[in-house]
Amino acid sequence: MGAVREITEPADEPRDAFLGVEESIRGFFWKERLSGHDHAIATAIAQRHGLPEVLGRVLAGRGVGIDDVPVFLDPSLKALMPDPSDLRDMTKAAARIADAVEKGEQVAVFGDYDVDGACSSALMARFLSHHGIKNRVYIPDRLFEGYGPNAKAIEELAKEGASLIITVDCGTTSFEPLAHAKSCGAEVIVIDHHQSDETLPDVHSVINPNRQDDVSGQGHLCAAGVVFLVLVAIARELRTRGYYAGDRKEHALMGELDLVALATVCDVVPLEGLNRAYVTKGLQVMRQRHNIGLRALFDAAGLDQAPTPYHLGYILGPRINAGGRIGDSGLGARLLSQSNPREAHKIAETLDRLNRERKAIETQTLDQAMAEAEAEVAKEPDLPIIVLGAEDWHKGIVGLVASRLTDRFQRPSCVLSWTKDAATGELTGTGSLRSVSGVDIGRAVRAAVADGLLLKGGGHAMAAGLTVAQNKLAELKGYLGKELAESTQEARAAAALEIDGALTPSAAKDELITLLDRAGPYGQGNPQPRFVFPAHRVRFAKIVGDAHVRAVVEAGDGSRLDAIAFRAAGQPLGDFLLAANGGMPVHICGTIRRDTWGGRNRIELTIEDAAASGKGKK
Repeated sequence: MGAVREITEPADEPRDAFLGVEESIRGFFWKERLSGHDHAIATAIAQRHGLPEVLGRVLAGRGVGIDDVPVFLDPSLKALMPDPSDLRDMTKAAARIADAVEKGEQVAVFGDYDVDGACSSALMARFLSHHGIKNRVYIPDRLFEGYGPNAKAIEELAKEGASLIITVDCGTTSFEPLAHAKSCGAEVIVIDHHQSDETLPDVHSVINPNRQDDVSGQGHLCAAGVVFLVLVAIARELRTRGYYAGDRKEHALMGELDLVALATVCDVVPLEGLNRAYVTKGLQVMRQRHNIGLRALFDAAGLDQAPTPYHLGYILGPRINAGGRIGDSGLGARLLSQSNPREAHKIAETLDRLNRERKAIETQTLDQAMAEAEAEVAKEPDLPIIVLGAEDWHKGIVGLVASRLTDRFQRPSCVLSWTKDAATGELTGTGSLRSVSGVDIGRAVRAAVADGLLLKGGGHAMAAGLTVAQNKLAELKGYLGKELAESTQEARAAAALEIDGALTPSAAKDELITLLDRAGPYGQGNPQPRFVFPAHRVRFAKIVGDAHVRAVVEAGDGSRLDAIAFRAAGQPLGDFLLAANGGMPVHICGTIRRDTWGGRNRIELTIEDAAASGKGKK
């Protein structure tokens, strides 16, 4: 999860800078979130629904209509969940899996190695196990197999007896491996959410709200969100067939929403529509700690409080991802589908250790990548996309490094790990891309595949992956640069941080957090309220932990608020805060949250940006 997402607007639209900040320390234009008309809507929301003015402003600033407020403040599955059959191929896929349940077929689940893939795999495996179906979850090795199905693994699953293979969070572009399944005597159902072209794999069914002929309007779901709809459809099909008559019990699907919520937050999909219900209800389930694997991970991470989206994205998610990045790719899925507390504890401790190791590897690679990117951008300030790579960069952390580069330089980034073929000596790069709002890198990658520049590739508008031969790298750089030049330039020209208002430390109280929480959960598509602390002094600034900068923000009346800027040390924001320590007042921008870590109960400001006070330029 990225800490900050910029917004874009038409570059020629007149803009009034909040507090006159036209270019912040991080290069952002500060813009009040509410436009002129939105102020009237905010007032109307507050008056009609009897809400405090600040909550009305937050809701109006996120595009909530006056009549939509009740559902937004209390998102429910009943109000927001579509008929699963609205998705293409859902009816035939549900019938096929119901057949497998009734006949007791052996089923294989082929997943991805990230949080969404682990949660999706665990959801399907837990459902099948409840119905007494022998199943195996297969997560490919990130380093040696890469993303998505491969022919060797498909053949292995078929030889083990799987007559049905279900891919989750992958498969939409895996034409050859899935075609091989048919020759091995296994049928395949693809459950995915990645972008696709018109042509789809020749399999039994492809359930993907982002396939071009799907009109369900559910393209914002992560894979686990789609899997949940599939499970609802299967249960409905089995119920219609009378399968649950007698002593058979239905699987308690509502109890699995903790996994859906975890995947939804960690995959950074928009928290709108059904996703809001998934996360809201999923957090309620997660607080009960019924999932043995999640409970063990809570303990390993030292998380002893009610989980929030922050904990999912920054505490639990990185640990589940750690297995796929630098260890055993299947650890996350095994943990989340675990029924043995002792085994769950063992896996959770391993993931916690791997996460610490991942941090060390990431820091070393990031330092090198950041230096190279600085040189590239200095040489070409309007560079449309940063493309970097090295043989000694770990495949498992290139996506994290790309995210940091994009956050720092406000343009798409592609980070590659090169591998040398032992027989030929030729290099092949495995890369991850991250983008900014308004620049669709998923489309560009799929176009590069179609033009023969990549061995494979795919993804979303904001994140993608690819595999490229070294002799195609120069051509690929030129291709991506040309494809993304205009949209990157427009996005950077219009980049702005939207501000919800101004605060002082004395106003940042527990009561305000409780009030703001009513408009949550916050995340991609429903940004956490961002406030500016105008003309405040920075006190006691110092570097702590993994390159963070901790400080105290002090108002003119002497009131203070603890603050932290994550991963800011050595970056413009961190340097600015350290230089401002004890000096003249500055504008500080960020989000506030309740911090109860380690038994403490306080309000903390997460600093996202800053600017010199009294000036429009940094």
